[in-house]
Amino acid sequence: MPGIFMTEAAYISPEIRMGLEAARKAAHRHGRRLRVQVGDIWYPIRSMDDDGIEIALDVAPKLRGHIEIHEGPRVIRTALIVAAEVRDDVMRYAFKRATAPRNEAPVDYVRLLPASAGLIEVQ
Repeated sequence: MPGIFMTEAAYISPEIRMGLEAARKAAHRHGRRLRVQVGDIWYPIRSMDDDGIEIALDVAPKLRGHIEIHEGPRVIRTALIVAAEVRDDVMRYAFKRATAPRNEAPVDYVRLLPASAGLIEVQ
């Protein structure tokens, strides 16, 4: 039938498909506040998975190298990235390495006992 295409699950008219795509984009805008900072400019992340991130193609910078991914004011991941491919209306950046941020500095020795929480003086 003209004007109708087949997906894996069902037949969907173009009007419904466009409505679903608009709803998906709106959900990305109002979802998690993931973003990447480059200099003084913040770029919103449309989606993130274990393999990389996606940024809207119309604002996507030429990113490469070390980045920090923020959720609001909090750093949630540091990563080494490379531009991978353009998909529809987003630029996909692939992680070469991605790790959770550290809360404390690394040490160059083995800690045998847990650190004491404080000192109680006996009088």
